[in-house]
Amino acid sequence: MELIQTDIVVVGAGPGGYAAAFYAADLGKKVILVERDPRLGGVCMNRGCIPSKALLNASHVIDAAKEAAHRGIYLGEPRIELDQLRAWKESILQKLGQGIAGLARMRGVTVIHGKGHFEDSTTLRVETSDGQKYLRFEKAIIAVGSRPALPRAFDLGNPRVMTSTEALEVPEIPENLLVIGGGYIGMELGTVYASLGSKVTVIEAMEGILAGADPDLVRPVAAYAKKAFKEVRLKGKVLKMATAGKQVKVVSEHEGKTVEELYDRVLVSVGRVPNGQDMGLENTKVERDDKGFIKVDERMATTDPNILAIGDIAGGILLAHKASKEARIAVDNLAGEGQAVNRDYVIPAVVFTDPEVAWVGLTEQEAKQKGIAVEVAKFPWGASGRALTFDRTDGMTKLILEPETHRVLGVGIVGHGAGELIGEGTVAVEMGATANDLAAIVHPHPTLSETVMEAAEAFFGHSTHVHTRKREAH
Repeated sequence: MELIQTDIVVVGAGPGGYAAAFYAADLGKKVILVERDPRLGGVCMNRGCIPSKALLNASHVIDAAKEAAHRGIYLGEPRIELDQLRAWKESILQKLGQGIAGLARMRGVTVIHGKGHFEDSTTLRVETSDGQKYLRFEKAIIAVGSRPALPRAFDLGNPRVMTSTEALEVPEIPENLLVIGGGYIGMELGTVYASLGSKVTVIEAMEGILAGADPDLVRPVAAYAKKAFKEVRLKGKVLKMATAGKQVKVVSEHEGKTVEELYDRVLVSVGRVPNGQDMGLENTKVERDDKGFIKVDERMATTDPNILAIGDIAGGILLAHKASKEARIAVDNLAGEGQAVNRDYVIPAVVFTDPEVAWVGLTEQEAKQKGIAVEVAKFPWGASGRALTFDRTDGMTKLILEPETHRVLGVGIVGHGAGELIGEGTVAVEMGATANDLAAIVHPHPTLSETVMEAAEAFFGHSTHVHTRKREAH
């Protein structure tokens, strides 16, 4: 058995895995990157973040065309060619995948396509199309990500019952689509299909959609969904499903009534579960929790001294940029350049619905739950000239502030382009900025970024475009 020697092997080439491999190579390590898929980029690029945002952008174009008439612009009814739409989406993924592969070559990272299986704590067997290869490593970083959850009761073996993976392929535009779960994936893909022409029904078990976001930020999204979707049923429950010819029969419960309906397709969006099965972790000292996530410490180290884990497989918030951050932490510690890192670093969240919702740091809802005293400042986008220019005054920017110091503990934004704006909030929270700092920084006009400044000015009672109570600046 020939062993291929390397300093570091990274298993999984998503935004955490390839970031770790590239950074380790930049620090002079010999790195092998193992990826099961033929294209690098992981779930985020191939079956998640990137394709969903491409389709969401397409849906925004469709909606904009439909809404242009009141501006005196008549474009007619949009015509959708699904084959062309899919090809355009695929071209984006192909281009990004080629870019990642090119960066790997430039850095001298060896890429092996195949399924990795740990033989022990220093040996990885990779099942490739050319046979089995054995890698002997000093350290390994596991970055195998997660996949959509599909409860057994919903797994009919019927292609009309989809997870996000299948929904992003846009196999057709169903006349009637049921989305089970009103979280960010369900609401994003519901938005896509509604814009394409489907009658979308969402069933959510909780009292509101987008759990985790502040209710006042969710309100404009709920208003959009009420207009664009056929129905959003809160505190609902799907009891059972069955194949009914070319449709899916769904029995659900809502407001004390049992309803039986037929849908052309069903999207199951009830969360994600970690990968990691059948990769030989039992042959190592790596421990997992009861949900299957690998246990790690603040250095991203597992209970096996030779193995680290990052990204979705390590639990916590399942976001691509969190995985990329953890890649840096893991490699720094492997290279002896890091130290124990507080895992409460600031991670922004963005939901790409219409309008977008973004937040970072402490939310108002979280502060109430934890009994943390905060003060809140808000700026409505109805007072923003820039928001008025594209008819999107349904937004709001809010600051969560420490009462005594006025330090920014959190920022929440709902509105067109909120995902781009939250970066300023992330910097403010990470750097310990105060409301006075944000109010004093000159922002360009007319832009939506001004709403951050004016929210801070509103807190002190001297916002130019809204009238609020006055208080002393610290």
